[in-house]
Amino acid sequence: MAKKGRSKGEKPEAIISALQAANEDLRSKLTDIQIELHQEKCKVNKLEREKVQEGKRIREQEQHRHTAALTELRARWHEEKQRELQALRESLGRQHEQELARAAKLKDGENQRLKAALGALRDGSGEKVRTTLVLEAREEARRFFDQERVRLLQEIAELKASKKQTDEALSNMIQADKMKAEDLRTEHQLHQEQISKIKWDCERDIRRLVDEIKAKDRTIFSLEKELESATGFLQKLQLQKDALDEQLFLAKEAECNLGSPKREVPGRAGADGAEHCGSPDMRRNQRRLAELNATIRKLEDRNTLLVDERNELLKRVRESERQCKPLLEKNKLLNKRNEELTQSLQRQEEKLKALTKENAEMKEKMSSHPPLKKLRSLNDLDQAQDEQEIEFLKLQVLEQQNMIDDLTRDREKLLRKKRHKRSSRPIKRHIVVDTFFGYDEESMDSETSSVASFRMDRTPATPDEDLDEGLAAEESELRFRQLTREYQALQRAYALLQEQKGGILDAEIESKVTRRYSVRKKTLLLSQDSKWVEEKQSFLRRNQELLEKVSSTTVERSLKHS
Repeated sequence: MAKKGRSKGEKPEAIISALQAANEDLRSKLTDIQIELHQEKCKVNKLEREKVQEGKRIREQEQHRHTAALTELRARWHEEKQRELQALRESLGRQHEQELARAAKLKDGENQRLKAALGALRDGSGEKVRTTLVLEAREEARRFFDQERVRLLQEIAELKASKKQTDEALSNMIQADKMKAEDLRTEHQLHQEQISKIKWDCERDIRRLVDEIKAKDRTIFSLEKELESATGFLQKLQLQKDALDEQLFLAKEAECNLGSPKREVPGRAGADGAEHCGSPDMRRNQRRLAELNATIRKLEDRNTLLVDERNELLKRVRESERQCKPLLEKNKLLNKRNEELTQSLQRQEEKLKALTKENAEMKEKMSSHPPLKKLRSLNDLDQAQDEQEIEFLKLQVLEQQNMIDDLTRDREKLLRKKRHKRSSRPIKRHIVVDTFFGYDEESMDSETSSVASFRMDRTPATPDEDLDEGLAAEESELRFRQLTREYQALQRAYALLQEQKGGILDAEIESKVTRRYSVRKKTLLLSQDSKWVEEKQSFLRRNQELLEKVSSTTVERSLKHS
């Protein structure tokens, strides 16, 4: 009976060992499957990362290509503007050189004419000199008028050509700005579409990952509940097993304590009956216990897998957030850049509107400008030239007299200020003596000596106001001396004419009449041409302002692009 009970006790142990071996095989297979699954997931993640990197690389290549094209366009535009500016600078330099050469020629001709007139005055008689002077004056006036007319016509042609060039440049700039604005709009739309697409993809991935995390959390929660229930049932079975072990131990002790054979039979029979009664429950409990252990191991393995998946999903969520963060920052930067570009476009459009308006105003001024009057015959030309000379001389004499009066007043004021400031050492004021041949040289020398003494009296501690007043006094003194010399030369010429003519009143009256006549003619011609000259000067000034604006806009664009 003991052998039979031992064989029956060994059978469940063999079954348990077989089950354990099968369980180990299944566990090894499960781990292999988990490893393969993990490798597949790693491969999928690697492929996704490669795909994202490929997309980034393609985007970076496109961006690099666009930036290279933009830099090339900027460089080409900058070179074109530099060439235009160089050509304009060269043309302006040539014009300036031509004007300087023309002025030098005019000065040389005037010097030669004056030398010839001076020689004629020394050699010939009064009538001959007067006739030669009149002829030379007429010839000079005609030459001057022809030169001025040719010069004005050349300037008008140059201004028309420059106006045409500015109009063409303005139209080219308008077209270029329109094309650039269109390109910027298309680029802005493409950027917006890309940003919206990236946003949509990111939101979709985030939603998917959040849903997966929620599903995993739900499964983990349900598995935890199942694990808790299984652990409770296992504890219950463990308690039952402990109770059965105690009963078996008590039964064995009872068998050992009973020594009589008569009592042994019912004891054995009771033990066999207990074994027979307890063996199916034990097997069932052991089977149940093995199943529960297997389910516990499975649940633990599944729990570890779910925890790994949850950690991996959290990592992916963090990576997606990290990837979305620079994209969002880039989106903000692109929006800011788009706003700046729209503002710059608005500013450029406003500038273009202002330039077109100014161009239209200049066209209206040019169209409303009256043409120059043409002289009908040579007699009218001679008369106009004579009148012009008379009026010009009149104006010159009046201007010189006014300048002399102004300078004398300024000189008196300065002398009063000096006397007021230097009351301790007053400076004596010398009166200029008006003689027949002009101002007295002694008085001029005395004034110059007073100015020299004023210069020598200055010390390093003199304030800046006194320095400025001293410089102004020196300039006014130099101008006063120059005008007095000119006036003396005129009076000497009058005296020479008087000696040749033989009377005082006749030469003075004739000179005054001729001067008045020439000044009248000059004022008439100047009054005719003054309006045209003023408008021409305003047009030149406006053209210069437009050129400066164009250059400033080109510089701003180059700075913005760079």
